[in-house]
Amino acid sequence: MDAKRLGIYLSDHHAGSVAGIELARRTEAENHSNPVGHFLAALIPELRQDQRTLEAVMRALDVRKDPLKSRVAWVMEKAGRLKLNGHWVRYSPLSRLVELEGLCAATEGRLSLWSTLARLQLHDLRLASFDFESLLARGELQQAGLQRLRARAADVAFADEPTPFGAGEPVIASY
Repeated sequence: MDAKRLGIYLSDHHAGSVAGIELARRTEAENHSNPVGHFLAALIPELRQDQRTLEAVMRALDVRKDPLKSRVAWVMEKAGRLKLNGHWVRYSPLSRLVELEGLCAATEGRLSLWSTLARLQLHDLRLASFDFESLLARGELQQAGLQRLRARAADVAFADEPTPFGAGEPVIASY
């Protein structure tokens, strides 16, 4: 196993986790009173737990976090807020859709990470204590919930007369 490439790979995923958590926090804050906000309020602690697990994997493999990559990821997430969304100063239905798509993509990346680490676990005893299969199963449930919300956000974003997100719908607080 090439330790240098593995270190870069894990550092990149850690930086992605920094950006993903920031995106989830911002999206939750903008949607706190609707199903997206309720779902993300439950998801964010799990994302933080996944980040801590990744950090534990990095420690087990003697890989250091790259603080520059993490800072750049944080700044890039903030810069990503400066996109045109059809409204000059307020949150729009398009904002919600694009953010949910970003969270879906981030979750797909996390699933790939856990899958790769599960494969490496077969060859590296330092990874024996990690339950990557559980992380994969939870990530798949998270992805399914995000995809349901993303589909509804698309319906709202492109409706002729958008209704408030979640109007008349049950709250999806978990997956």
